[in-house]
Amino acid sequence: MKSNKYIEELQAKSAEELQNDLVAAKKELFNLRFQNATNQLDNTSRIKEVRRNIARIQTIITEKANAAQ
Repeated sequence: MKSNKYIEELQAKSAEELQNDLVAAKKELFNLRFQNATNQLDNTSRIKEVRRNIARIQTIITEKANAAQ
C-alpha cells in the first residue's frame, strides 16, 4: 500500500527532517485551502490527503520523542 511506504520513509528520517516536512505540508495545505476558496482547485481530494500526511508526520514525531525518553 502507498501509505505504508510513506510511513516507512518517515520513520527513517531524523527529527529535524520531520519538522521540515511538517512545515512544508502545512504550507501546502494552506495553499490548497486558498485555491479551494477561490475555486481554482481541481483535485479537492488532495486536501484530505495532505491533512492525513500531516497527522502521520506528527504521529511519527511523537513516537520518536517518546522513544527518546
